[in-house]
Amino acid sequence: MNDDAPGRLRRSQLSFGKDDKDGFIHRSWLKAQGLPEDVFDGRPIIGICNTWSELTPCNSHLREVADYVKRGVWERGGVPLEFPAMSLGETQMRPTAMLFRNLLAMEVEESIRANPIDGVVLLGGCDKTTPGQIMGAASVDLPTIVVSSGPMLNGKWQGRDIGSGTDVWRFSEDVRAGAMTMAEFRDAEAGMSRSKGVCMTMGSASSFAAVAEGLGIALPMNASIPGVEAGRFRMGHLAGRAIVDLVRQDKRLSQFLTRDAFENAIRTHAALGGSTNSIIHLLALAGRCGVDITLADFDRLSREVPLIANIQPSGDFLMEDLHYAGGVPAVQAEIAPLLHLDAPTVGGVTLGEVIAGAPCWNREVIATVEQPVKRRAGTWVLTGNLAPGGAIMKPSAASPDLLTHSGIAVVFEDIEDYKARIDDPDLPVDPTSILVLKNCGMKGYPGMPEVGNMALPKKLLEQGVRDMVRISDARMSGTAFGTIVLHVTPEAAVGGPLSLVCSGDRITLDGPNRSLTLHVENDELERRRAAPQPERALPARGYLKLNEMHALQPDQGCDLDFLVGSSGDVVARESH
Repeated sequence: MNDDAPGRLRRSQLSFGKDDKDGFIHRSWLKAQGLPEDVFDGRPIIGICNTWSELTPCNSHLREVADYVKRGVWERGGVPLEFPAMSLGETQMRPTAMLFRNLLAMEVEESIRANPIDGVVLLGGCDKTTPGQIMGAASVDLPTIVVSSGPMLNGKWQGRDIGSGTDVWRFSEDVRAGAMTMAEFRDAEAGMSRSKGVCMTMGSASSFAAVAEGLGIALPMNASIPGVEAGRFRMGHLAGRAIVDLVRQDKRLSQFLTRDAFENAIRTHAALGGSTNSIIHLLALAGRCGVDITLADFDRLSREVPLIANIQPSGDFLMEDLHYAGGVPAVQAEIAPLLHLDAPTVGGVTLGEVIAGAPCWNREVIATVEQPVKRRAGTWVLTGNLAPGGAIMKPSAASPDLLTHSGIAVVFEDIEDYKARIDDPDLPVDPTSILVLKNCGMKGYPGMPEVGNMALPKKLLEQGVRDMVRISDARMSGTAFGTIVLHVTPEAAVGGPLSLVCSGDRITLDGPNRSLTLHVENDELERRRAAPQPERALPARGYLKLNEMHALQPDQGCDLDFLVGSSGDVVARESH
């Protein structure tokens, strides 16, 4: 039943099409699951890579979504075979899910390559699962489609909508400032998380689900259909059909992940007010694909893009509202002149065809280029003597009056130092100070956690202060907000200039001119560098040791150095 181009032998036939001992083994053990003889007659074998887990509530409904993908695969004449992959629960894993993104990518890469499948559907959702899956799949380069788990329903509390993450940070500060009771704080918990799915703000999960649409490797509305809505299951069904078509046409992931696709994704991401985390993931993915994307490209490509989506944390609404207003296609339609409309998508049409006539049903949620939510959007890439490898900030989530600011540093050497002293009434800090947090990078923490959006000193919160400039080598949640400089590179733990900053130093942030300057003479910096430093405890074994030895810095996507590039889908040797 192989109806592909003449002479082309699919990967699965190398296992299931042999009339020998090896063919017997490959077919017989799968027949133990009730598969009839004729499924091995050359039909496309489709792997469904599922990060379902009850420890990852974002992904806890993906077993059901997988069943709908299987319907579509069977309907199109393929054979679906589901397999698990490590699930990275952002809200549960310690020290941070980001530490394990590359481990997931390794698992996905080797699972796809090692098994006799012809194409793969990636089922994921929580922040690091989707990028980790795509990175692994890109290094094998089979036909691939992303089906995300979708956002939760809008949070509800005291008669109003609340957003996951974004309102957590806000409520926490209100409690510390005495403006919210602990009883109210606890009461908001259940109202915030009302259904299965990812954060319903434009956090990291929804941002990268939208990036998948921008790259052309997911079907339209992938980012916005609520996780528990019937449309999410219909999308799974349609993706099952589409992946079989891609296999028959031999349309591999590399045919979609082009330079044009990355530019579309970056600009789409900017118009949505997407998470700063997406920058690291896209840089890592570009490294896997051999596409020349640099940190500077994010600043350059997003300069012309205003904020179109009025979604928290940069705006007022939530993902469910975005969906009903028209989803990502309606946002892309507003910036269509900035996009490569001839870029192909896994649905079999170009991006231009996807967004042609895409309706907008609510201009409060999806604005226009002429009257955007905010003129400043996208990513600012800062450089200077404090961040020679770059640092980033999200202007759409920052306070306009702090985008240019000079202040005296209040330095915390690590997260323990910060937690011990931030609420000390004697902490020498005022609203003009700049909070600096060190040793929270990919190697220093390890894993580069989402602690860059440091909570403000309690004594300032009680005075009504709600934002300050904060600088670190950490990340922040895509749901977070504030005037926050992140991903300072090189990180402190590897000897970057951040490691030399002392309390009392003056720092200047000049966002519009993209500079971050430490006002300390070079001679003094060299004296500090030469002074004895406390030794950092290094991991002794396992994956943490691998991360210490091989993790790249944020300007290169924090991938493991030996995973950059790809190794393809060919495995020459048999197992018996």
